[in-house]
Amino acid sequence: MTPDFNHRPSPAAHAGQVPPGHEAPACRLAAATGWRTPEGGAAPTSPDVPSIPSAYTDVGDPMNSTPEAAYTHLRRTQPNLFNTPPGDGAISIMRGLLAEGRVVHHDQWWTLLQDPVVFPDGQHGRYLRMIPSQPELGTAVLPLISGKVVLIEHFRHATRTWHWEIPRGGGTAGLSEKDNAAKELEEELGATATELVELGTLHPDTGILAQPVALFAARINEVGEVARGEAIRRARTVMFAEAEEMAGSDAITDAFTITALFRARRAGLAQ
Repeated sequence: MTPDFNHRPSPAAHAGQVPPGHEAPACRLAAATGWRTPEGGAAPTSPDVPSIPSAYTDVGDPMNSTPEAAYTHLRRTQPNLFNTPPGDGAISIMRGLLAEGRVVHHDQWWTLLQDPVVFPDGQHGRYLRMIPSQPELGTAVLPLISGKVVLIEHFRHATRTWHWEIPRGGGTAGLSEKDNAAKELEEELGATATELVELGTLHPDTGILAQPVALFAARINEVGEVARGEAIRRARTVMFAEAEEMAGSDAITDAFTITALFRARRAGLAQ
C-alpha cells in the first residue's frame, strides 16, 4: 500500500487533551486569529487571513532562500499548484500567519513541499508532496521492434534493486513531450524513433507526486548502446505477450511499464 505522507493530530488532540502551547502550528493559527473550523467537520476553504510576509529579497534565486520564503514564492508565481476544487470532501491548503508551508528540498529535478492542510473532518495537519522543478512533463516510452517489446534492466536507487522497465525521464526545458520521449530513447537505449504514438498520461503515485507523466510507444529499427552510466546494464527484446506475462508475474513491477503495455494493447499495437 502506498503510504500517505501526512501528519495528523494524535488521538489526544482529537479529544481536546493537548496542553496549551503544545498545539501544532496550524492549530495555534486558529487561536491567534480567531478563525475556527466550522462545526460538523466540513473542510473550509482557505481562510481570509493575511499571508505571512516573504523573507526573501530580489537578490539571488528565491527557491534557494529560506524554506518558508521559497514556499511563498511558489504560491505567488504558481498559484495553480495550490488550488482546491470546489465542493466538500477535499483536503484544502491553508494560508496565513503561522500557517505557511515549507520547501523541504529543491534541486534541478524535484521540489518537495510541506503543505499546511485542513482534512475533510476539520483536523489540521501537514502533507508532503513532490512537484517537478520544471513545468514540462516527464515521459516514458515503450520501444517496439516489429511488434516486439524492448525492455531495459535498470538499477533503481530507491528500491536498491534491478528492474525490467521502459526508458523514461523527467521533463526537459524547451522540449515537447514527443521530443523528450525521443531524447530518452536515444539516451537510454541508443535507439531512434521512426514513429511515436501517444498513449495518454499517468499519475504514477497520487499519494505524493503532483504531476502526471506522458506515455508513448515508439517504433524503432534497432537497439544501440544502453546508458551504462545511468545504471542500465542490458536490453532485452521479448514478444508482447511475454512482456505482459512478466508484468502479471511480478517480473515487471514498474508502474510506467505496466501501464504502457496495457495502453499499447488497447491502441492495437500488440502483435
